[in-house]
Amino acid sequence: MKDDRTRRGKAARRAGAPAGDLRAERPKTVELRDARALRALAHPTRLKLVGLLRMRGPMTATQAARELGETPQRCTFHLGQLAKYGLVEEAGGGRGRERPWRATASSTSWPNVMRGQEAAAASQLLEGVVAEQHFEELMAWVDHKLEEPEEWQQAAQLNDALVYLTADELAELGRRVWSLLERYEERNERPELRPDGSRPVAFLNLAFPRIRRGRAAPEAVDEAGPATPVQPRTADDSEPGPPAEPEAAGG
Repeated sequence: MKDDRTRRGKAARRAGAPAGDLRAERPKTVELRDARALRALAHPTRLKLVGLLRMRGPMTATQAARELGETPQRCTFHLGQLAKYGLVEEAGGGRGRERPWRATASSTSWPNVMRGQEAAAASQLLEGVVAEQHFEELMAWVDHKLEEPEEWQQAAQLNDALVYLTADELAELGRRVWSLLERYEERNERPELRPDGSRPVAFLNLAFPRIRRGRAAPEAVDEAGPATPVQPRTADDSEPGPPAEPEAAGG
């Protein structure tokens, strides 16, 4: 969710949380504006780790590795990178890979329009990884739909529409959609509010101008100039590779 007004609404509700409630002490949303932070999150495993901690609560790298089909070493590295940019933090207790980690917020946001070439390219990179993960989750549902109860097959939605809107109307439509979802958000952190029979449901809000194939889209240029091609991640954000093989002696 990336709308400034939505974030302000969340902050207002947080101010009225009960004293001593840990949810009142942590922000609902962590906002990313730094290019390095955006690139750090632009990794499928890291996105899944953040989502897992938000849904399941504190977990160790070993526990997370079992859930995601990763190695504890890789999860430890990715959690360290996420902590570096304020997306997760140690929950206290344990040592090494048995340290529990928790998410620092219930959602992540970044501006739709990033100023500066590096930040814009990093935002584009992250949005591409997010889109791929959403498609992966959608295909998991499609592949296993026939194994699900009929009531869930009937309730699930895969719809689309083509409408003519102005930019202002599109933005307003997005705000109205998210306002409908807000009534259910508190259930994410308060299981006692979940009705019997409820389960996690992925709601994807995708709305964008269609790009004509074979025709270039209007070029958006800000004061920093046109966007540049996406740059690869820096060494600090890359996964640790295997140790280098020693060079053979002799000629």
